Amino acid sequence: MSVAQTLPLIVATPLFGAAVLVGAGRRLPRYAAEMLGCLFAAGGAALALYASAATPSSTARPVEWLGGWRPHGGASVGIVLVGDRIGLGLAALVSLLALAALAYAWRYFAEPPRRHAGSFPALVLLFQAGMCGFSLTGDLFNAFVFFELMGVVAYALTGYRVEEARAVQGALVFALVNSLGAYTTLLGIGLLYARTGELGLAQIGSALDAHPGGPDALVIASFVLVVTGLLVKAAAVPFHFWLADAHAVAPTPVCMLLSGVMVELGLYGTARVYWTVFAGPGGIPAPAAHRALLALGVLTAVLGAVMCWQQRHLKRLLAYSTIAHTGLFLVGLATLTPEGLGGVALYVLAHAGVKAALFACVGILLDRFGSVDELQLHGKGRELRWAGVLFGVGGLALAGLPPFGTALGKAVIEEAAGGWATALCVLVSAATGGAVLRAGARVFLGLGPVPESAAPESRPADAAAAAEETTGKEEEPETRGGRLSRIPDSMLIVPTALLAAALAVGLDPALRTGIGRAADAFTDHAGYLTAVLYGRAAEPASTPPPHWTMAGVLWGLLATALATALALSAVRRPERREPTRWATPLRRLHSGHVGDYVAWFLAGITLLAALIV
Repeated sequence: MSVAQTLPLIVATPLFGAAVLVGAGRRLPRYAAEMLGCLFAAGGAALALYASAATPSSTARPVEWLGGWRPHGGASVGIVLVGDRIGLGLAALVSLLALAALAYAWRYFAEPPRRHAGSFPALVLLFQAGMCGFSLTGDLFNAFVFFELMGVVAYALTGYRVEEARAVQGALVFALVNSLGAYTTLLGIGLLYARTGELGLAQIGSALDAHPGGPDALVIASFVLVVTGLLVKAAAVPFHFWLADAHAVAPTPVCMLLSGVMVELGLYGTARVYWTVFAGPGGIPAPAAHRALLALGVLTAVLGAVMCWQQRHLKRLLAYSTIAHTGLFLVGLATLTPEGLGGVALYVLAHAGVKAALFACVGILLDRFGSVDELQLHGKGRELRWAGVLFGVGGLALAGLPPFGTALGKAVIEEAAGGWATALCVLVSAATGGAVLRAGARVFLGLGPVPESAAPESRPADAAAAAEETTGKEEEPETRGGRLSRIPDSMLIVPTALLAAALAVGLDPALRTGIGRAADAFTDHAGYLTAVLYGRAAEPASTPPPHWTMAGVLWGLLATALATALALSAVRRPERREPTRWATPLRRLHSGHVGDYVAWFLAGITLLAALIV
């Protein structure tokens, strides 16, 4: 079987597994349904890893036209899957993280009320299939279909504990904001089809290249609309409001997927659409794209870091740290260079493992103590020594401690962006890592004064606005029999393996070289069009692969030291019951009102359009 023939199986394997579990889930015992879910997820991961390893070179692009509908003279009505190394690597990451989430939930996760043992693994497999399809498709409309399949399943997974009002509310906010993003993407696709008569990424890019001289209003509008929908999924400011609300109520294994890969897929889609469709002479000028991505990246990084530091609800804290790092990813993409993209790829790969491991540790706290409130948990985590070690290591990795892959990715982005971007990366990494270390010091070490009362902060009267101010006290455990008296081995093995993988990303020189060459191919606009439409491979210009530098190591150590200092300084002071005055306006922006979020969504479209024009 050729690599190209493997591409449809990467998507079909988890899809078939979901169908089996839906059909037979009521008749299967719990262990059998979970075993099947893990096997199908592992099958998809094995196929993605095989396809990536068997691809002749990092610059090769295996292409599979479904049904044999190959293009003639550059025109085609067929659906195409393209297996470049970046897309295949992302599909492998998605599949491995889905497997990790299922393994983490092994034998402990609460079943739905009607005792359908296959429902949760089936939803995770559908989620995996949608994300893998999005990573590999070469058709813009099918990318939309796969992304919305992923989105619909994500809504269901977020509100999985449907008997709880907060879970339903969080899922509805998630669904509404992301549905608006889907509508804008679909409208942008319609405009591109009206202009080019094509839906394939390569065909649209070729049609725009045939009319050089800069974009007109229709091309600009289509770019803004398509990218808006992708940035909503990426939780870039000001499209980010749904993320913390969703993470606060979603089951822990779902949070591992949302922060680990779904947000990053929005960034991947933005990069893919720009470089394959709009990077040519008839697309968006590089200075305009650079300006837009950089401005949104800086805004996202700063706001995410500030809001992360303000949280005591541990799931919200980690959610806002995801938003902050999304900003750093956007800064890397804004360089519009293979070096910047290579740094982002390494950063995303390691960040997925670190963030999923941190959520796994928070899930252990939730299921052992029935709380994810930093103050209420003060000192209670002393008995969970290994979980505490993992949480602390995750915080250091998030801060950028070498030789973790997060530190390497951050260092490469700093070098590619240059100047002030280094200061931004150091400060944002220190703030987010410091917030995690502060929480770990209080919960697992019992440092700092014991809170007199872990009462909630003053809340708005209405339930919607109160969603943002929840502290995480008295949460319902996700386990079948209430709180855990003993932590299952699977809940500790999974985060250990994830952090080990994040460390390996920073240590493997072959991986760095492969990602560097894959980034060269990904950013080669003409090479992609030639490979997909005419089946001819083209060697892109070669750039130095990502690598460690002395400056990158020193900046990483500085960020880690600063994060540790911030954490120690914070735990020594009594915790405020009320938010600081300067942070109050930011907290009010995150009101929990869907109407407010829709208004900010419209403001975001306007801002993006203004930055492009």
